[in-house]
Amino acid sequence: MAEEETIEKSSPPEEDLAEKKNVDPELSSCLLQPLSTDADPKYVGVRRLLLYRKAESGVRRRKDWRCNGKGYVAYRNYIRRPRNWESLHTPSQSSTPEQSGRWNSSPSPLSLFLEVDSWSSSRDLRTGNQAFSHRTSFSSSASDSYHLRQRAEQPAYSFVGMHCIFDQCKSAITVLKFGHMSSDLLAYGESDGTLTVCTVSQPPSIINQLRGHSKDVTDFDFSSNNQYIASSSMDKTVRVWEISKGHCIRVIYGVSSQLCIRFHPVNNNFLSVGNANKEINVFNFSTGRIINKTNFDNAVTAMDHDHTGHLIFCGDSQGSVYSVSMESYTGSLSRSHRNRSSNKNKSPVTTVQYRTFSLLARGPVLLTCTQDGNLSFFSVALEIQGYLTLRCSLKLAPRVHSIHASFCPLLSLEKGEYIVAGSEDSNVYFYDLTRPRHTCVNKLQGHGSPVIGIAWNHGENLLASSDSEGTVIVWKRAKTNDDNRQRQSFK
Repeated sequence: MAEEETIEKSSPPEEDLAEKKNVDPELSSCLLQPLSTDADPKYVGVRRLLLYRKAESGVRRRKDWRCNGKGYVAYRNYIRRPRNWESLHTPSQSSTPEQSGRWNSSPSPLSLFLEVDSWSSSRDLRTGNQAFSHRTSFSSSASDSYHLRQRAEQPAYSFVGMHCIFDQCKSAITVLKFGHMSSDLLAYGESDGTLTVCTVSQPPSIINQLRGHSKDVTDFDFSSNNQYIASSSMDKTVRVWEISKGHCIRVIYGVSSQLCIRFHPVNNNFLSVGNANKEINVFNFSTGRIINKTNFDNAVTAMDHDHTGHLIFCGDSQGSVYSVSMESYTGSLSRSHRNRSSNKNKSPVTTVQYRTFSLLARGPVLLTCTQDGNLSFFSVALEIQGYLTLRCSLKLAPRVHSIHASFCPLLSLEKGEYIVAGSEDSNVYFYDLTRPRHTCVNKLQGHGSPVIGIAWNHGENLLASSDSEGTVIVWKRAKTNDDNRQRQSFK
């Protein structure tokens, strides 16, 4: 009897130990957090307990979804589904050569919520400026693989087909641009030194072929009135052309390859040229004489002005990006800031493009692209002489050719930031920088060789792309409801 009593007396401590082991330390720490002086202890304690249980049940439900082969994003899309989601159905469209740029809709409404795994990121970059205070790096597959994700809403960029094709060239087209504030004037430069000016209005036709350069046309720019074109070339010359007559009215000889060129946006009498001699020269358009120049550490391979003409943004052969202050009246230059490339393998910058406004930065931004496939997106502080802050970057497949990229037109004041770029696999890709995963949102198929040049017209309804075999395709963009809403918002 005495032994039984001792056993009964010893059992309660063992039960207490078991209960203590079952106590969740996270729950204890949640309930025992210190309170502020003005807080109601009963309300705070109950609220903490409910939040803890809600989070715990959510974890269990997500685990059940993982066991069924579905991811967290699919679960999130399911719980956020609209009330009438079962009745949502968009008929699928067949893909044809003329409609290769269209999105293909999902075959069933259920797949819109269960199969989509990249509708929005867990860190939504569009929620506010605080989300952009840290550097973000996005990535794409090594082969620019196409990750189209079906969506219930209207696609970001869809095209009705090819507007026109220019295929009379026999050499690679290294650069192409639309005229200044023009929707139908298009020009492109070839690797044999020819510069072709054409119109894409119906019927599309070639206006003039400007011959004079003996080597690759590296870059060119239209004057503000579209009467002149200034071109740079690997033959160490800069040429100024009168478009209507097709004549070269001035030749400026240099000591090295001339790699990039821009007219001043305010004073068209100034012509800025970057060269392989590690400098930017400012020429007088009327006389052809050098007004000023500034030196850099490497060859200047790409450049662009801001809208005021007070800043020049340029990239060099080692991937660095510079901000250069420019006096609009005298043409004097002074280096302001430098952003060094963080990549171990230094690659030349092929694209530098400035935009006055962006949804990501809520202000002016700069897009750069290097030959090894690095897209960088900077915010620009105009009040600090063009100081650049890297907002996000996108790693694409390395390139053999000097492939260019460009901003896409703003769809609306709510949607993301889109970039279009060529590729080595003969496709034109569209990327959304607000997506941490599966950034590719669309592609255009039609070229038979690597796509090098990309350009939008002023009306933003035509996209021109060029390839290494001398073909230029002008794609006609489909009108969307966002375009109409955007036009109404700016009226």
